[in-house]
Amino acid sequence: MKYFLIALGILFTVIGFVGVALPLLPTTPFLLVAAICFSKSSDKFENWLIQTKVYKNYVEGFKNNRGYTLKSKFKLLISVYIVVGFSMFMLDNTYIRIGLLIMLIIQTIVLFTYVKTLPSEADNRK
Repeated sequence: MKYFLIALGILFTVIGFVGVALPLLPTTPFLLVAAICFSKSSDKFENWLIQTKVYKNYVEGFKNNRGYTLKSKFKLLISVYIVVGFSMFMLDNTYIRIGLLIMLIIQTIVLFTYVKTLPSEADNRK
């Protein structure tokens, strides 16, 4: 079971790191799952993961505070809007454009409705 969890942790870490470059792929949930897998299987991998810059930037604040600052929320949304907007511009299929627009609306609603907004001082505590 230990090796299965390590393999799963590595897989989720890779997906999470790819999510940094691809805004449509969420980074935080995959790195949280990777951290859980590593915590149950390997102290070495867990320590490595939590020391990475990606983990600290995307997960640590969310894990500790269960939310993002307003500034972080807008940064997330702007990057998603740019990538999805470019995709919508490049695509010629109306149905896919509508689907992407619906996805953007849902992401925005979830981010501002279900994810707690932290005070701006939380950015300074990193």
